[in-house]
Amino acid sequence: MSDVLFAPLLSYIVWVVILYVLLTIMRAPMVWGVGSNSEGENPFAKLEIRTSANLSNQFEWPVLFYGICIILIARPELYQDIYIWSAWLFVIGRVAHSIAQIFTTNIRLRGSVFNLNFLALLVMWVVLALDVLSL
Repeated sequence: MSDVLFAPLLSYIVWVVILYVLLTIMRAPMVWGVGSNSEGENPFAKLEIRTSANLSNQFEWPVLFYGICIILIARPELYQDIYIWSAWLFVIGRVAHSIAQIFTTNIRLRGSVFNLNFLALLVMWVVLALDVLSL
């Protein structure tokens, strides 16, 4: 049953790939001279900085998401429904966080969305810890 966690895990990996593709497109005017505006400047300069920062964020807290998904997929006897709900909430929260960070400068919105995925992942780890410690 824990293999259902593969879907949110894969979805999140696809999201990170999409961010890499977006960053590559945004850097094209600077790197290859393709897509520059009439003044020869990169029209994506501000978005490129935020996208790059967001992509770096995908390898901070989310590393714990990768870890718990791998543990739960490898140990199906530990699976509970709370994990799938929390995993999807985490993925949705990460996508929303990316959108807030890249396309707005609203720090409160970004922080609120981050708290959503932070708590979703924290729930997963607390439930796992309680389950493993009670075995």
